[in-house]
Amino acid sequence: MTPAENAKHDQFLRLYVSQEEALLGFVRTLVPSREDAREVMQEVAVVLWQRLGDLDDLANFRPWAFGVARFKAMAWLRDRSRDRLVFDEDVLALLADEVTEHVDTYEAERRALESCVEKLNPAQRKLLDAAYAPGARIDALAAEAGRSPMSFYKALHRIRLALMNCTQRVLAQEGLS
Repeated sequence: MTPAENAKHDQFLRLYVSQEEALLGFVRTLVPSREDAREVMQEVAVVLWQRLGDLDDLANFRPWAFGVARFKAMAWLRDRSRDRLVFDEDVLALLADEVTEHVDTYEAERRALESCVEKLNPAQRKLLDAAYAPGARIDALAAEAGRSPMSFYKALHRIRLALMNCTQRVLAQEGLS
């Protein structure tokens, strides 16, 4: 690559990486599963890279990227419209508008939650990770831990409450609640 191409590539990567989590969260609200969202995100990344030259002001990268993500998610859903689990296009447009309007709030909430999860003690973190692992079954996890399913649920409930309270405190400190 030429120095100019390298600079364009570096610029794109910085912009994309700074928005990737928010874009993934946005796309995830529109498509049925994480795997579907990852598939759509691949398409979004390709279009953003190919069309970066069309963007007049790089300060507008975020709204432009969200627009591309929205259209790619809608196209993905349209292609799968025979699946009865896919929302009608009008419903998706409403949902996309709502999410777009609140994306900064959702991103702040996600960051606050991540911060609070990091503050959990190792035993709480292990329990939370196990409970939310793909294919996890509470009855099996409880038996593995030598606990009753009810005590496992109660412990998980206490952790969720602690995370909710912590997240609300973090957002209040940031002036976002």
